[in-house]
Amino acid sequence: MSASLDSFNCRRTLSLGKKKYVYFSLKAAEKNGLPGISRLPFSLKVLLENLLRHEDGRTVAAKDIRALADWLTKRSSEREIAFRPARVLMQDFTGVPAVVDLAAMRDAMKALGGDVKKINPLTPVDLIIDHSVMVDAFGSRTAFKTNVVREYQRNGERYAFLRWGAKAFDQFRVVPPGTGICHQVNLEYLGQTVWTAKKKLNGKAVEYAYPDTLVGTDSHTTMINSLAVLGWGVGGIEAEAAMLGQAMSMLIPEVIGVRLTGKLKPGVTATDLVLTVTEMLRKRGVVGKFVEFFGHGLDDLSLEDRATISNMSPEYGATCGFFPADRETLRYLKATGRKAERVALVEKYARAQGLFRDKKTPDPEFSDVLNLDLGSVESSLAGPRRPQDRVALSRAGQEFADALSHIFEKGNERAKRVKVERANYTLGHGDVVIAAITSCTNTSNPSVMIGAGLLAQKAVARGLKTKPWVKTSLAPGSQVVTEYLAKAGLQKSLDALGFELVGYGCTTCIGNSGPLPEPVAQAVTDNDLVVAAVLSGNRNFEGRVHPQVRANYLASPMLVVAYALAGTMNINLTSDPIGTDREDKPVFLRDIWPSASEIKSAMGKSINPAMFRRRYGHVFDGGPDWKKVKVRGGTTYDWDAKSTYVKNPPYFSDMTTAPAPLTNIRGARILGLFGDSITTDHISPAGSIKKDSPAGKYLIEHGVEPADFNSYGARRGNHEVMMRGAFANIRIKNEMLGGREGGLTLFQPTGEEMPIYDAALRYQEAGVPTIVIAGKEYGAGSSRDWAAKGPRLLGVRAVIVESFERIHRSNLVGMGVLPLEFMGGKTRKDYGFTGKEVIDIEGIEKGLSPRMTIKGRIAYADGRVAEMPLLARIDTLDEVAYFANGGILPFVLRHLLAA
Repeated sequence: MSASLDSFNCRRTLSLGKKKYVYFSLKAAEKNGLPGISRLPFSLKVLLENLLRHEDGRTVAAKDIRALADWLTKRSSEREIAFRPARVLMQDFTGVPAVVDLAAMRDAMKALGGDVKKINPLTPVDLIIDHSVMVDAFGSRTAFKTNVVREYQRNGERYAFLRWGAKAFDQFRVVPPGTGICHQVNLEYLGQTVWTAKKKLNGKAVEYAYPDTLVGTDSHTTMINSLAVLGWGVGGIEAEAAMLGQAMSMLIPEVIGVRLTGKLKPGVTATDLVLTVTEMLRKRGVVGKFVEFFGHGLDDLSLEDRATISNMSPEYGATCGFFPADRETLRYLKATGRKAERVALVEKYARAQGLFRDKKTPDPEFSDVLNLDLGSVESSLAGPRRPQDRVALSRAGQEFADALSHIFEKGNERAKRVKVERANYTLGHGDVVIAAITSCTNTSNPSVMIGAGLLAQKAVARGLKTKPWVKTSLAPGSQVVTEYLAKAGLQKSLDALGFELVGYGCTTCIGNSGPLPEPVAQAVTDNDLVVAAVLSGNRNFEGRVHPQVRANYLASPMLVVAYALAGTMNINLTSDPIGTDREDKPVFLRDIWPSASEIKSAMGKSINPAMFRRRYGHVFDGGPDWKKVKVRGGTTYDWDAKSTYVKNPPYFSDMTTAPAPLTNIRGARILGLFGDSITTDHISPAGSIKKDSPAGKYLIEHGVEPADFNSYGARRGNHEVMMRGAFANIRIKNEMLGGREGGLTLFQPTGEEMPIYDAALRYQEAGVPTIVIAGKEYGAGSSRDWAAKGPRLLGVRAVIVESFERIHRSNLVGMGVLPLEFMGGKTRKDYGFTGKEVIDIEGIEKGLSPRMTIKGRIAYADGRVAEMPLLARIDTLDEVAYFANGGILPFVLRHLLAA
């Protein structure tokens, strides 16, 4: 942090006891040339402080700072600003390839004659290993131990690489596996609300205080917004640049205010609330915007409930879902064992800055305001395929029946039941085969976790049992959950229903659900059954949870247990019996649903700050298994040529000190022609690897047995596997093949059908550039850098769509792939694409500017030619520079080489 120019004379000193902190006062800045900034949304005040603190006249100028005050005029802005987060958060799926890239950059720096130590995080980085555990074993006391053993067997190479990274790089910490989910660890331990750092000012060492901010390589980084920490998910590519000290270029966003009023009704959970918010905000359209919550409804909304709402910002499309600091923030910091001095600093700093909300705080000014009466929220699920498709619990059975007809086209088979081999039960459409209490979204919230335990306790007392075809699992986001469930005496009841601990990490929610029991899997496959999963997660996209489970529903942990007992979606849990007791009398969900007072009482008796201090006291040490992992390499990594997990990527091969000139795209073929809502799951799947897929064949050729394939996510450090997995999702539909599912395409001009990877390879060998065409919301979902890296390595030069999701668009630019949007309200259907067309894109080589119009030309198979104006979604001048260098990493490397 270099000394700010402080054009607005707002550097001040804050005293707390005997300590003094330097800070940049927003109140002083308002008096000294930034009138009205006290009326800004809290989230924009955090951005403003960031600019004041980093004003250097180059990346941040006084006019950039004034632009935030000017935002109040139109409550929107086209101004580009440079944001520098206080820290970076990573999980292992996205973190491994980021560290691979850093290791490769050190090799490239060495080859170019530079100082390899320049490739080093300048911003603190925490990487939490949470995405690798899979639910292989379940429903037994030994499930956790078995899954941990298999996790280390599968991921030994990756873990050795990460241990090397923790030693080789400065300011890079690794939280070992088995600790928790990154966002819950961040919320319960890492997040501070107010950050501090010692720096030099006029030659003297001083300690600065400033808002805690971050970016993370996982979409749900937004969960920390609930703690008044401004942060959001970015691609691994952007995160690497932030780690290396590069400012993050962004447009000053619109801020949508959501006024909350009233209180949740008894029996309604935070999960029901967030599904309602997701539905509401998706309808409004908040992609690329900040969302900030305000109103008197906050007074009775716990921070844990707020965290559930902030977590799902990617599902409602916002960059963040921000809650300002208030008394509830201070309560949570104390309750989770933060030091008293930190809590005191948070309150004093936030009040001094006008960043503290209380009942008398005037409402900020927003770009637009939506209203939600918390009392209107009802018990809900979301599904069967998207988080925004909320379904009232009372209509869930009927909605599934409708989906069976209209989505899955099996309405005439509603009564179909099939015998399951080696079992004494049958299986049919709508049967729940996976019930998973999983994901940071809900396992971070004790009220719904304790609620699930109490529901289980009541169910066991009535003699209810989980249906035998349901694969049950409990994967908490931190070890604290295990401790308070045990202390409350509730884990035994969960165990009795099959919800034994299976691991600490993102399991079912990211596709690490493990295999279904073989008899169930065979019945589903042989009879093409539409079976269901119910999970307490945030994602339920096609093919994500499990390749054999086509209907997926998000729900509270309590409803997860309830559906495990019912065993089917073909039920109205608000009126139909969930089962029968020992006397064969009907038991209804309302009979076993815990009351708010029961939940509150159990929480009060079982949760205390000492738990958090104890569980996080040695969070970076790891257990015996972690300490046994051997490390290879020194300043640079000692790559293992035989590794199928970690390989030196080709991004910097033959790199020169100056970038090559940009060229137009001529004679391009369409590699894939897709519809709306193509997610990063479709583009870069994180699930299982099929043995007959290009990635599976590669692994077999390199001596890996199918049983040891692991997942795409676990192999993200190997570009050979990942580029073969691009567009390989079993549910992706290429319109060139009539919308048939599977990662196939038609190679032109011969029209041969083949996997997309094979076609891409043939196009590259022939020197033919390729493009991808799609509809709305392209790149929705997780912030996967491989959804951009994969297409780049396949030779994709541009992606033309109706609209992009924020993170994926940025990732494409970061990998040197040109994101383009149709103009004039046109879509792929208006141009009548069949996949046989040849496309030219002109105007690139003359130089790009932000959001410029580019000429596209289509040559049809019948000889017709059509013009196609396109909007280049390179939004900022920094992005222009990244693209001109072939991506953000070559740009950073050249910048550091010249420094």
